Amino acid sequence: MAYYIGMNRKARRAYGFDEVALVPGQCTINPEEVDIGFQVGDVRLEVPIIASAMDGVVDTRFAVEMSRLGGMAVLNLEGVQTRYEDPSSVLDEIAGSDPETATRLIQKLYVPPVKTELIGTRIEEIKKAGGIAAVSATPQKAEEYIGPAQEAGVDIFVVQSTVATVRHISTQYKTLDLAKFCREAKVPVIVGNTVTYEMALEVMAAGPAGLLVGIGPGAACTTRGVLGIGVPQVTATVDSAAARDMFHKQSGRYIPIITDGGMSTGGDICKAFASGADAVMIGSAFAKASEAPGRGYHWGMATPHSNLPRGTRVRVGITGSLEQILLGPANLDDGTQNLVGALKLCMGSVGARNIKELQMTELIIAPAIKTEGKLFQRTQHIGMGKS
Repeated sequence: MAYYIGMNRKARRAYGFDEVALVPGQCTINPEEVDIGFQVGDVRLEVPIIASAMDGVVDTRFAVEMSRLGGMAVLNLEGVQTRYEDPSSVLDEIAGSDPETATRLIQKLYVPPVKTELIGTRIEEIKKAGGIAAVSATPQKAEEYIGPAQEAGVDIFVVQSTVATVRHISTQYKTLDLAKFCREAKVPVIVGNTVTYEMALEVMAAGPAGLLVGIGPGAACTTRGVLGIGVPQVTATVDSAAARDMFHKQSGRYIPIITDGGMSTGGDICKAFASGADAVMIGSAFAKASEAPGRGYHWGMATPHSNLPRGTRVRVGITGSLEQILLGPANLDDGTQNLVGALKLCMGSVGARNIKELQMTELIIAPAIKTEGKLFQRTQHIGMGKS
């Protein structure tokens, strides 16, 4: 429903995670008996959670550990891992800079060009250790990088930009033919990011194996402030899920959607699935892991942009191991650890045996869901009152 916001101008109301809640089911299920598996292309994940392609989150060691735990991590092919033979000192420098100079420093450190040979090296490091090798590139670099990535044995290739469209107009550079790229790729291609029904339908028709949903909700992203664009994640996911279902009805092809960004707790993740997601991609929650390369810091993929940065470096701290954050046991009371346990318990509470059934959960508009009855937590800054 649209509302008038002024003379002859309407705007549609959109919702984020903090504004909705899930309604418990009429029956409950043992959380240990629910199925949370996720399939994209030929890759099967036991855990439908993907670590985002950010330099403060994913390096080869992190990708291997994430795979061992049942999920998947995406390596940024345009970050420090492919610009430097040994990125450790670079990451130390970023972590040691003060907030006033962090963005300028990151811009400078991302000036050296990507070394194509390092693309194969990093992928081989992941594969040799038994991990799933998923990598990400922008549309401008996708055609250049997919060759060496496939030669090295990459499992999934992600084409990711601030706003993904099939029709991109430019007279200054060659644009990516997305349909041709997906058709000729020898591995599953995930494309993002989109936030609307129409955008999702057009991108799905190009033939990707999966679709990323989300513009600007990430903890380190400043796109919404710099550009003023974005759609809150609940509405973006619901609309994209409707496009997925319509595309499946029309074509017989099911393109899973992956809600990307804006989730910091187990509750947020559960709401994303209830909104229609098949999987989720998160960054800041994993940047807190002791295995993450960011040393307790997290920065967006667009932070290094030389002319108009759309990200910042944020301090998230190190709160535990990746296994604790993903599978528990949790020693924090704010929902940022044991994300899989939270998802399974939620599914049991709403009576969903699998992700498909969780997508059918009743949602209610509940702006007081995080504050109702939580006075002591808020005043003492504990539990749900920490943020």
